[in-house]
Amino acid sequence: MSVTLPDPLARFFAAENSGDADGLGACFADHAVVRDEGQTFEGVAAIKQWMRDAKKKYQYTAEPTGVAQRDGKTIVTATIAGNFPGSPLSLDHVFGIAANRIVSLEIG
Repeated sequence: MSVTLPDPLARFFAAENSGDADGLGACFADHAVVRDEGQTFEGVAAIKQWMRDAKKKYQYTAEPTGVAQRDGKTIVTATIAGNFPGSPLSLDHVFGIAANRIVSLEIG
């Protein structure tokens, strides 16, 4: 299924799937916050390290399968496949976007 995403989110998933931490970091505002697996990562350096660690641990890919708008946020549903129990699974990525940059992301 082909999903059309806003530019910063298309760049996010492309960087995430290629393991490009610098490209991923460029999608985020300086003081962005990511919440994933019960942890919070603040700032671009921490977010880049989060992606590196997750890639190393799970060797995953993320394929967007749906997109919706709700309460000022963009929710992207993606199929995540990798080296973890229950793979593949569907997760919602709830993005806050401002000035063409991601300011928040909650994965769950």
